[in-house]
Amino acid sequence: MLTVIWWIRRDLRLADNPALTAALAAGRQVIPCFIIDPRLMDGPAAAEKRRAFLLAGLHTLDTGLRARGSRLVIRMGNPLAELLRLRQESGAAAVFAEADFSPFARRRDARIAAQLPLHLHGGPTLRHPNDVLKADGTPYTVFTPYKRAWLNLPLPSAEHLLPAPARLHTPAGLTSLPLPPVQPPELFPPGETEAQNRLCRFTSGPIARYADTRNLLAEDGTSRLSPYLRFGMISARQAIVAARTAVEAADQPAARQGAETWLSELVWREFYAAILFHFPHVLHQAFRPVYRQIAWNDSPAALKRWQEGLTGYPVVDAAMRQLQATGWMHNRARMLTASFLVKDLLIDWRQGEQWFMQNLVDGDPAANNGGWQWTAGVGTDAAPYFRIFNPVTQSRRFDPHGAYIRRWLPELAHLPDVAVHAPWEKGYTVPGYPSPLVDHKLARQRTLAAFAQARRQFQEVHHAQNG
Repeated sequence: MLTVIWWIRRDLRLADNPALTAALAAGRQVIPCFIIDPRLMDGPAAAEKRRAFLLAGLHTLDTGLRARGSRLVIRMGNPLAELLRLRQESGAAAVFAEADFSPFARRRDARIAAQLPLHLHGGPTLRHPNDVLKADGTPYTVFTPYKRAWLNLPLPSAEHLLPAPARLHTPAGLTSLPLPPVQPPELFPPGETEAQNRLCRFTSGPIARYADTRNLLAEDGTSRLSPYLRFGMISARQAIVAARTAVEAADQPAARQGAETWLSELVWREFYAAILFHFPHVLHQAFRPVYRQIAWNDSPAALKRWQEGLTGYPVVDAAMRQLQATGWMHNRARMLTASFLVKDLLIDWRQGEQWFMQNLVDGDPAANNGGWQWTAGVGTDAAPYFRIFNPVTQSRRFDPHGAYIRRWLPELAHLPDVAVHAPWEKGYTVPGYPSPLVDHKLARQRTLAAFAQARRQFQEVHHAQNG
């Protein structure tokens, strides 16, 4: 009886799982295996809440497998060594896994494929990064033409989604480590059933208003599916099918715009995955060479105040405290806080990128890096460097009544609406709440000068090298 290993990585689901489907087609017996890699679980980019969400998701997946006559086999250590050991124990003929496009994963998988029959299927995005290329075979580096090419490829519909298997036959007697008990983040109950329910709730109502509500900080106007997509508790394909269905079913222009806007956000996710695939150096430096020599402000004290939500700018502090408490932030809040760190404090964007990865439940290297480089103005198709968010203006626009600020900064709850966005402007001082760390107008001028200087230096070096 042929036995194969289903190596689970970022695909904690049974439904619409190409790797699992291929494994079932190849073998009469399938071993669902998750390998806890200490390099990922305990590395510098590890986040406690993300780890808890992953472990809780594994518990949920194991429950689903047991209901189908199978179980999850947990191992810990170097994936190659553990797969070789499991293959020797079980006599498995091959390993099936979902493709992963990150530089770390590609190096790891290449080493494993050199010693094991490794079959990769699907991936964390709908399109493989090599499926969306320009006519000359080079990758897109600007979102709008990428999105146009992405949309021109066939879009899946519901009949393309793969059903979850009714039964899985797994050999008995395999050793497995126990999964530690864990408390998942309160905002995000784990598992594919929860992911499916969230998708259904969002696309049956809120998606119609998404274009108008997605930036309102106090509104629950987004899908909050990002952690589930991060760990494959729902497939990108299913989310995109739901978005397409909502676009086609919309009977009002606003509803269609909402669904199209959400679909566009899903395409941004695919774009950043493709950028990291084709340009892996972005994990370590700016995509645009002109901004690799900015004279950053090395201020551990200012960085710490930003991390702890003590900058004196209420909307920034509210967002950073939400991140600490929940492991999640609204995308508008991420842009605001990132802009403040880079453009108001002139601190290297990579320090903010690392802090987000260390705290976000949905922390994904490609999306996180892309978002930071975009806001900093140093990435591909980024906002221009002179686009600098005014945190007070943004606060008044996207939290007009201060509800978001009051929720996360209870010390400011008593302030009237006219003062809650910038207490100092109305003469309020709040015991225990700091005054602004910087003057935004002066900070803006300093940042513009630093970026302009970097551009001049790059041009001088470029001219000197090219005669």
